[in-house]
Amino acid sequence: MKQLVKFALIGLFLSLSFIGKCFSQELQLAFSQPASGDYFPLVAGEAIPILVEQKAPKAVKVAAGNLQMDIEHVTSHKPALYHSPEEVNTKRLVIIGVDGESSLLSKMEDQGLLDLEAIRGQWETYQYTVVPSPLPGVEEALVIAGSDMRGAIYGIYEVSRQMGVSPWSWWADVPVTTHEEVYFPKDKLYSMPPSVKYRGIFINDEDWGLQPWAAKTYEPETEDIGPKTYAKVFELLLRLKANLLWPAMHPSTKAFFHYPGNAQAAKDYGVVLGTSHAEPMLRNNVDEWSHEDNGEFNYTSNQQNVYRYWEERVQESARMDAIYTLGMRGVHDSGMEGVSSTKEAAAITESLIKDQRGLLANYIDRPLSEIPQAFTVYKEVLKIYDEGLELPDDITIVWPDDNYGYIRRLSDEVEQKRSGGAGVYYHASYWGRPHDYLWLSSAHPALIREEMMKAYEMKARDIWVLNVGDIKPLEFNIQLFLDMAYQAVPFEQSDYLGEYEEAWYQEIFGDLGKDISSVMREYYHLAFERRPEFMAWSQTEPTTAIQESAYSPFVNGDEVEQRILAYERLENQLKNMLKILPEQDKSAFYELAYYPVRGASLMNKKFLYWKKALEYAREGRLSAADYAGKSQGAFEEIIAETRYYNKELAGGKWDYMMDYAPRRLPVYQSPVDSLPKSLASHMIMGISPEQTGNKDMGLPVFYSSSSRTHFFDVYLQAEGHISWEVSSSAPYISLSKSSGRLDPENKEERVWVAVNWKEVPEGYDSVEKLIVAAGDQRVELKVPIKKVPALPAGVDYIAENGRVLMYAENHSSEDSARDTWEKVAGLGHSGNVMMTSLEERGSGNENTSLTYAFFLEEEVPAARVRVAALPSHPLTRHHGLKIGISINGGAVQVLDFETEGRSEEWKENVLSNKASKQLKDLDLKAGKNIIQIHKIDPAVMVDYIQVDLQSPEWEDEGYGLPKETRVQR
Repeated sequence: MKQLVKFALIGLFLSLSFIGKCFSQELQLAFSQPASGDYFPLVAGEAIPILVEQKAPKAVKVAAGNLQMDIEHVTSHKPALYHSPEEVNTKRLVIIGVDGESSLLSKMEDQGLLDLEAIRGQWETYQYTVVPSPLPGVEEALVIAGSDMRGAIYGIYEVSRQMGVSPWSWWADVPVTTHEEVYFPKDKLYSMPPSVKYRGIFINDEDWGLQPWAAKTYEPETEDIGPKTYAKVFELLLRLKANLLWPAMHPSTKAFFHYPGNAQAAKDYGVVLGTSHAEPMLRNNVDEWSHEDNGEFNYTSNQQNVYRYWEERVQESARMDAIYTLGMRGVHDSGMEGVSSTKEAAAITESLIKDQRGLLANYIDRPLSEIPQAFTVYKEVLKIYDEGLELPDDITIVWPDDNYGYIRRLSDEVEQKRSGGAGVYYHASYWGRPHDYLWLSSAHPALIREEMMKAYEMKARDIWVLNVGDIKPLEFNIQLFLDMAYQAVPFEQSDYLGEYEEAWYQEIFGDLGKDISSVMREYYHLAFERRPEFMAWSQTEPTTAIQESAYSPFVNGDEVEQRILAYERLENQLKNMLKILPEQDKSAFYELAYYPVRGASLMNKKFLYWKKALEYAREGRLSAADYAGKSQGAFEEIIAETRYYNKELAGGKWDYMMDYAPRRLPVYQSPVDSLPKSLASHMIMGISPEQTGNKDMGLPVFYSSSSRTHFFDVYLQAEGHISWEVSSSAPYISLSKSSGRLDPENKEERVWVAVNWKEVPEGYDSVEKLIVAAGDQRVELKVPIKKVPALPAGVDYIAENGRVLMYAENHSSEDSARDTWEKVAGLGHSGNVMMTSLEERGSGNENTSLTYAFFLEEEVPAARVRVAALPSHPLTRHHGLKIGISINGGAVQVLDFETEGRSEEWKENVLSNKASKQLKDLDLKAGKNIIQIHKIDPAVMVDYIQVDLQSPEWEDEGYGLPKETRVQR
């Protein structure tokens, strides 16, 4: 049976997914001799030799050498690698070259054997062609031609990938797929230019992973991140079809140029070098600027020394392929030194940029407009830019996110016309206030896709850089980000991401890939609700102590337990997969799925069990101490799991790479100290029902429009043994258990209560009773039930227990605002959000609105409507972040989600991935009520709408998003 690897038109991660736009058939590599079709035998009994001319760029020769090794790993046959046609003595050959630089390619074109017009002059493209008789004695050759150096390199590595060598083969221990034979189709195939010109990563905050791993495990001879480590980084980037690196720059690491081999490695691999927003002119100020030797880093008082400092680096890097960051900030990622106002900073910045550009013009032998330059408007620099800074047109403006995944601004119509264009600096890892997330990969892929595709649509297509921390364990998000940058078009549709995720994991893990993808999708969704690193409800810079979790064990079906169970389900699925995985796949599986999920699960358990311990101690439950023990146990398991990652995984290859407690912040420590004093009680048994806001001993109301169940707990308050039983006043009330026994080994039991609505009379409302008896104790629990009447046409929601909850995606099916609102799949607390389109402002009329209808049994005179959106930012400087809301056809009232700078409101918003605004004191009528959400500004993402019908007597609403109060029909 033939084995084929196809370039899937819907699978962008296969880098030629766009081939179908140019050709009538897809590329197919065959791994046994095809029964039909015309194929070139790349490996059939022997490996076809590779020819790269001696004068080819060294980076191309390095990639060709890796192809030679890749073919050997896949087939056990190592091809010869030639650098001169005179060495060739074979009937078939692989020829690799760069258009305009290869004499062999030029000769074949002159002979009419090769046509490179499709890629000529393009940026980083490549072409595959099988040609006859390219050299004396050679019958045919597979030609891999690049429009430029990196185009040829990408063409080389795509062959490796199609054979079964993952870009993550080394960095994530993904095993190579082996084949005895490899056949290449003879169709002429070529790639399209990348969507984004410069695409890469920023190694940052490397103190806790990459730097100690390099220094102690991988490159001990350097005792640092040096040329050996960077060579592996550069190879990874090229295999991912990226071209740009911002190197590590923290105090733990010597500056990139400190080791001459680093710059040489960048040249040898053909990777573009840049530096971060805080490092102008390729300088690492943290390591390279000496206050003792050079004075203050101040361009007003110490201009000569600062200028000379920049000049030295420009001279040193003049022949490198580089992007120069312009402007100036403080040494340690801080504001400009020596300025008293934003206006003064703008004037100084404008002046020093002229000087920096003068250095580039003096030392680099190219027109200034052709030297890549970037100006990143990070933090306070955005205010400097807005002060009226005149930025030369050929400089690329790089727009940053707010460090938590929400881009602060994008180019308006005027800025989009700049010759230098625009780019994005985006975080998938972060050190700073209000809290770090440096340990696990917790940036939601759907948010990355939405924000970056919004940037792409707004013409930010010149530079994309992803802050990746230590690289591991961000492998999937790195691949996603760079694949979008390479070919953006498929990602313009939000539901494509699900297909992409499945395809990525299937490429690595085969049939299990779909299941792994499903687990990881839920993993990221849980992290979106609350990142593992934020579970202590603490902050940093300044660092605050651990706080109690806002998740509640008493509401919404015990949301503490529900979250614990959600993680346990993921863990169990992965553990079951681990049992059946081939041995060679287990290291990759551990790195790409198991450790992140297990780590996140344990971090949640550590704080959620502690929450139960605290709350149950207040109730006087004997089980409180058990939950404290579970919390401590989860903490110890994190340590053990991380020790395995470092010491045993892949034979110790990654020792020192994983640190479960970056910066030793409180969230990473054990929360267990002492429990609060238990409430005194003379009763041995306690009862605790699920809560709804009333304080009497009763369960929430049961509604016939919902299959919702509710619970109560029976627990020991004192040492002893006791049997308990429950009796019901109505036959249609069902219980998960009606009796049980409590003892020191079984201190509490949970009873779930449901209503069999088929047995409840029509239109019947009642308050039934449950009697819980144990010895001399008898506790009465109220069970209110409500048979919902027939609802008016078009009503989708009702009030339940004083609340109406509507997910934004579930608006009226009759809405006609399809061009005004877009569903963003897989994003938000609700699972999908509704986003206003990127066109200009809405009109505020019904044609730009979403409609939600709900039913109330009686008039409510002072209701509250809360709308939850994602905490994004205005699209451009000319926009806001407003929507309109109208109730029952009344006047449109404006809700504004924009936040000021790094305010307390913004901090809470990014920690919870939610911005909430409300209207108060609303009069709602009995019967059908209508809420309309109107577009005002573009790119506002609405998650859900909540109507509160009464002010609760207690504040415990929990933290997680409950289920909708949607009518089940």
